[in-house]
Amino acid sequence: MSTLFLGTLATLVFCAPGYPGASADAQPFLDQFASAAVSAAGWPAGSLAAVYDPTEEGGLSKLGNSDAVLAFVPYPFFVEHAVQLHLSPLVQANVSGTGTQQRWTLVAKSGRVSGAASLSGFTIVSVAGYAPDFVRHSVLDGWTLTADVRIEQTGQILSALRKVAAGDNLVALLDQTQAGAIGTLPFAADLKPVFQSAPLPVALIAVVDSRLPAARARSLQAALLKMRREPGANDALASLRLDGFILPQLPVHTAGQ
Repeated sequence: MSTLFLGTLATLVFCAPGYPGASADAQPFLDQFASAAVSAAGWPAGSLAAVYDPTEEGGLSKLGNSDAVLAFVPYPFFVEHAVQLHLSPLVQANVSGTGTQQRWTLVAKSGRVSGAASLSGFTIVSVAGYAPDFVRHSVLDGWTLTADVRIEQTGQILSALRKVAAGDNLVALLDQTQAGAIGTLPFAADLKPVFQSAPLPVALIAVVDSRLPAARARSLQAALLKMRREPGANDALASLRLDGFILPQLPVHTAGQ
């Protein structure tokens, strides 16, 4: 465990596996956010850098660097890697159009799935499929999946839903935005929601491995909580589809808690 001292450049790692986005396209918005956060926290200008990786592997690699003091990650990533990376939640994101929490929905072909037992031999595909602990224990809390159920990540949800509707041994686990769009599909009548999770956090900013001194973490937390009211900060938030932050409100079964 290492500690980053004042005056050393710190890095905020954004990682969103499964969601579209290229590092080069995101960088100007990340830089804008980092600059606004530093200003609000009263840190020296330029003392916080920001990088983005759209893959689980790349994000883990970047978070392994000693200068990576903060992680901005979806809740599934946090659940899967909080223990490994020693992640301590700092703030919870309020995402535009979604909020601070969302429900995940398991969608099957109409008439094929009536409970956990009927998923035997099926594959669950999801943008969060890289996080099987999240799928099994956070989303499907109360359902005990058989050992032959596979969990896979996909960024091609529309293609997966077509296969579900066609009768493949497949079910799709959708986030709130994806689930809300099911009714627009031409094959929507062939799909049926069979399970919905309790409300779960959408995304978090967390301290990595206690690398950020406690005083700096507190100043940044206070700044992020009031960032929406800071002059000029709204643009930085809006560019990342954020409405601000709240104190973490995590389920009791969250990994590492």
